[in-house]
Amino acid sequence: MEIFFASHNEHKVAEVHERLKAWHVVRSLRSIGWEPEIPEDGLTLRENSLIKVRALFQAIKKPCIADDTGLEVDALEGAPGVYSARYAGPAKDSEANMDLLLKRMKWMDDRRARFKSCLSLIISGEAYVFEGIVKGHICHERRGEGGFGYDPIFIPEGHDRSFAEMSMQEKNQFSHRARTLDKLTSFLAKLA
Repeated sequence: MEIFFASHNEHKVAEVHERLKAWHVVRSLRSIGWEPEIPEDGLTLRENSLIKVRALFQAIKKPCIADDTGLEVDALEGAPGVYSARYAGPAKDSEANMDLLLKRMKWMDDRRARFKSCLSLIISGEAYVFEGIVKGHICHERRGEGGFGYDPIFIPEGHDRSFAEMSMQEKNQFSHRARTLDKLTSFLAKLA
């Protein structure tokens, strides 16, 4: 089955395609020539994922998924949260986002954080939402060259390397998005 992913983030699309490729083909917005950004004006990750998936489904009437992911830092009262992509401003600059986060946490001892992912699916006109969380902590400086977003400064619980120091295959075994995709694939398997 073809599933269209309401995302311009090619790293995210590749990560999702890698998880689903044995059963489904994941197509990006680029593959259908979709240029405009879908507004993300919800107050929660769940709301944003539903806004995006509904916009895409309304346009193409085919199975669609969308996600919204946020980094929630305990010492910052859950920030950046729903504003993770635009933490340092509307440009969605990952480097600036990490710089700002590290600056705000410079003197903080409590570095606990979690990545939370909400993924929405619309299939046959019905919407479903799946969530995944991975706990960890924010390190004091960037580590690793891989990944995207906040991956270089997030070390998942039970590990001593950042997500950016892991291969995509390794990260995909237990990340927040992997946990969400596990729920999605189980759901899709029941429909088959």
